[in-house]
Amino acid sequence: MTTETPPQPPKTEKPSDNTSAWVQRFASRVPSRGQVLDLACGSGRHSRLFLERGHPVLAVDRDLSRISELGVQEDFQDREIDLEDGSPFPFAAGSFAGVVVTNYLFRPILPQIIQAVAVGGVLIYETFALGNERFGRPSNPDFLLTPGELLDAVAGQMRVLAYEDLILDAPKPAAVQRICAQRED
Repeated sequence: MTTETPPQPPKTEKPSDNTSAWVQRFASRVPSRGQVLDLACGSGRHSRLFLERGHPVLAVDRDLSRISELGVQEDFQDREIDLEDGSPFPFAAGSFAGVVVTNYLFRPILPQIIQAVAVGGVLIYETFALGNERFGRPSNPDFLLTPGELLDAVAGQMRVLAYEDLILDAPKPAAVQRICAQRED
């Protein structure tokens, strides 16, 4: 007796666990094989995504203990840097094909973060916005974007591919602002 295997749904590329849906959506906009800066990388979830997509990645955080297993991969570098210690921003303008920032805001370096994107490169940024205080942390306005702040930050420097300022229900309720912008010639 033979049995037929029921048809299986097509397999789709599964990105690294816990990656931001916003970052997943725009990851393909980063020029092929271009180096990606994962700024304030945390656990390295977006570093993994871009490594899987064939990009060299530089992961930066003040504590790299949560990404130690990534250190042995080809095309991966990490640097332990406290971006808030008053030192000059450590990366030159136009250094990266992609700059990814999630759940992090330190306004004094926001202009340098944007300038780090190379011509043709993409900024993918997503963090908390005013209104998040009703859902929990962060609640300090120093760590919450004001309405339109990301749009204002890239104005005159980059073409906005997508922008949202909204309340998310998942993975937990949060007020966020997010942008994907490209530096053109």
